[in-house]
Amino acid sequence: MIVRVKLFAAARALAGASEVILDMPNGASLQDVEREMLKKVPALERVVSHARWAVDAEFALPESLVTENSEIALIPPVSGG
Repeated sequence: MIVRVKLFAAARALAGASEVILDMPNGASLQDVEREMLKKVPALERVVSHARWAVDAEFALPESLVTENSEIALIPPVSGG
């Protein structure tokens, strides 16, 4: 299945793109998505350990399963005032 991971802020800057498209097996978890994404875009290693994952507009755990229709987002920490 093809999944799209939306990237924001520092993650977008490091990847040089607003999303990463991955070919994943059915039954893949966010943990699987993260592993495959880091193979494709190793620069994201700098933010992924501090980021949160969201699936379908809700924060999700690494073991959460994804589908081809899932809206997946990697949300890095932000700061500001």
